[in-house]
Amino acid sequence: MPHTQQWSEEGVYPVTEGVYRVPLPLPMDALTAVNVYVVETEAGLTVVDGGWNIPASRAMFDRALATIGRTTRDITQFLVTHAHRDHYTQAAALAAELGCALRLGAGESQSLAILRADPTGGDVHIRALESAGAQRLIPGWRQWLKEQPTDSEIWPDPTTWLTDDEFLTTGDRELRAIATPGHTLGHFVFADEHAGLLYAGDHILPRITPSVAFESACSDLPLRNYLDSLAKVRRMPDMVLLGAHGPIAPSTHVRIDELLRHHDHRFELCVQAVGAGAATAYEVADHLPWTRRNRRLDDLEPYNAALAVVETQQHLDLLAATGRLRREDRAGIAHWSLTSSPAA
Repeated sequence: MPHTQQWSEEGVYPVTEGVYRVPLPLPMDALTAVNVYVVETEAGLTVVDGGWNIPASRAMFDRALATIGRTTRDITQFLVTHAHRDHYTQAAALAAELGCALRLGAGESQSLAILRADPTGGDVHIRALESAGAQRLIPGWRQWLKEQPTDSEIWPDPTTWLTDDEFLTTGDRELRAIATPGHTLGHFVFADEHAGLLYAGDHILPRITPSVAFESACSDLPLRNYLDSLAKVRRMPDMVLLGAHGPIAPSTHVRIDELLRHHDHRFELCVQAVGAGAATAYEVADHLPWTRRNRRLDDLEPYNAALAVVETQQHLDLLAATGRLRREDRAGIAHWSLTSSPAA
């Protein structure tokens, strides 16, 4: 059933009867596509996530729907996992054009308000890099932002804010909306428990680890939220993983266990780096391997280097919250040191 080769190639890939995976293009080098999922019902189409609102994505989506004898006019609702541009902006544009429902987690309201004022996210990301001691990454980050297409982006509020454990009916299917904060403050996944399918957005990805906390608005300890959300989904029955980036995977449980082990290992590497003298999140990140190829921080593209440093800061913050590290802010930069013993 899963299509595992060249997952980002244009096409319409059946998941099960009446459910299709449709990869749509992204204007990024490191991440080339996002999956949207089309669910056919007698009442019309439900679409999970919408893609980035760029002409190439809209044209490919139109071609995909034509393959199954449908058009965008058949869409009755969008269920959006979170308010990142590659998930939300095309869904928002189409919902406005078609007059259909647009549903999003209530926790994304603050981020949407910030993005309406400034699609780049304002100075939040710059302040995060400054706090991490990563001033040298800021010029590259600013340049990356300038190169991103934002002229067609719209950031309206959804027609409906989702609440945790809400049940959504789509034809003869019932999807359970489950709050999974971490990747973003208001991230949701959608579980079709009868069919054994989890529309996971960026909460669980089959091949890469989701970023945490590089957000316009987030909680004090977003990595703790993310790990708690993984544990929450792990307690549910195992399902087929329908992630936003990558091929379909047969087991949410297997991938969650891998992600939990990954973060445990990163915690240990962070402690070791601090013990070796790294004092800021930037310095710790420079000690760590990145991606499956074990690349160095300086080898990453500006966008991914910024994500790496901020994610490292989140690991360090959570280690401080559990008593394994000590944080001290000096001139607006967080510095880290070992504690003599972990908190009880």
